[in-house]
Amino acid sequence: MPAVRRVQSESDPVVEVIRTAIVSGDFVPDQRLVEADLSERFSVSRGAVRAALLQLGNEGLVERIPHRGARVRAVSLAEAIEITEIRMVVEGLCAAKAAQRAAETEIAELREIRAGMVAAVDAGAVMDYSALNNRLHRRMVEMSGQVTAEGVIERLRGQSVRHQFRLALQPGRPSVSLPEHLAIIDAICERDSVAAEAAARGHLASVIRALRGAAG
Repeated sequence: MPAVRRVQSESDPVVEVIRTAIVSGDFVPDQRLVEADLSERFSVSRGAVRAALLQLGNEGLVERIPHRGARVRAVSLAEAIEITEIRMVVEGLCAAKAAQRAAETEIAELREIRAGMVAAVDAGAVMDYSALNNRLHRRMVEMSGQVTAEGVIERLRGQSVRHQFRLALQPGRPSVSLPEHLAIIDAICERDSVAAEAAARGHLASVIRALRGAAG
């Protein structure tokens, strides 16, 4: 059994530790998630676990089976590809809007992320690069001001995140995705909405190709 990760208080992110366990493979698809077991493992109340499972259910990571409780939802590779195809359209829109709306402070933040991504790939720091990847996608959507799109993307990313986590760990993948991410950042910083949308769509098209390749 994986090492127990303790949550220090009820106010700490119970959702996050359970989500991390699902994404990293500590909890596998179709595994039952028993409230009492999770409560003991993370040292929180069953009420906190129940609320976390409800939220993760809304995100598509957990499903409830009548009379059997909750379990990790199994998302097929085909479904993950379909989800990424939808993200390609919506995130393309968000990238274009972000380019139109970007404030100078936000541009400075994107340039900081850019430098961090380059340094992480040069150092072979895969997990650091993955964290910056997630931050870039999140900030791009936030900068776009597209509140409805933000909610849609968050749910979609949650459902396919396990497949993308595995993809991110493939040898050589960061070197492939880095120039794609840099193209998104550069277009937004230059306030070129057409190039930003094309770069975002091109990046997610690359993710789809990589997912299909992983299936082969």
